[in-house]
Amino acid sequence: MFLDKIKSGQSGILTYGITPPKEGTTPEKVQEIAEKTMARIIPLDIDALVVYDVQDESARTAAERPFPFMNALDPFQFSKDYLQRITAPKIIYRPAGKFSAAELTDWLADIHSHQFHPVFVGVPAADFEVKITLAEAYQLWQQYKDNSVLGAVTIPERHAVLKDEDKRILEKAKGGVSFFITQCVFNLDYAKKMVEDLCQTCTEQGIPAPALIFTLTACGSVKTLRFMEWLGIHIPDALKEQLVASDNMLEDSLKACLDNAAELIAFCSAKCVPFGFNIESLAIRKDEIQASIDLVSKIGAMLNRPNNNATAAVLTTSKEN
Repeated sequence: MFLDKIKSGQSGILTYGITPPKEGTTPEKVQEIAEKTMARIIPLDIDALVVYDVQDESARTAAERPFPFMNALDPFQFSKDYLQRITAPKIIYRPAGKFSAAELTDWLADIHSHQFHPVFVGVPAADFEVKITLAEAYQLWQQYKDNSVLGAVTIPERHAVLKDEDKRILEKAKGGVSFFITQCVFNLDYAKKMVEDLCQTCTEQGIPAPALIFTLTACGSVKTLRFMEWLGIHIPDALKEQLVASDNMLEDSLKACLDNAAELIAFCSAKCVPFGFNIESLAIRKDEIQASIDLVSKIGAMLNRPNNNATAAVLTTSKEN
């Protein structure tokens, strides 16, 4: 179980990340989307399903957003009302600062009753009015610590600039955070340096490291690649040039994800940090969605997950049909 793996500091965690349908989608269409989502996810050998909260980050940068922003349905409501047949635990993102202490207290009680786990994230822009700090939100969660786990986000790109992500991680860990999901990783040097510095700090302080779950995403178009860069994801120049010039960007990006996963597995296995992977599925194109499913199966095999063979057989049959 996801809960047990995080609490015991196991490596090899595998999750799958989705965004809810857009706000304003008719209930009938939401149900249709949910049925297709469940059909894809139920056969997967994953430890948890990550459901993102979509925020408008346009104020974070002056650069033009490649895709127009559209609000999405609330991730908790979508998960509990439409994804009931997915038995894997749900990890629900929540921008804590947008809510009052009373609102967040009620929300925590509600998700706990469904055995979901929260990931608290910051507000979308520095000038956003904060109703509660992350530290205060962590404190509200403390009453559930015996049979729940609390997550946060970590950004290797930020560590490359500020060189303090290890300290940010451990400060949040003091508040109860036991797992961190990264922004999508394409720059291995950034990810490795963050892991290395985190291990060194943990060793110096004599404390266990929290789990790092590296997000991987296949990219099937130049526009998607530009959007990733707009989000702050650093794609090394050589890889970017290769993808842009490729006759099959999706296939090449999938290979890049697998190569990165292999390197991270080897690197993290020699370090003190429990690790895993989160495979994102943010696209609506059928081939990109299928690529994310294939990525789950292949990374599951790389992690030597016991149920991966059965999963691969189901997925192969599904594709043949």
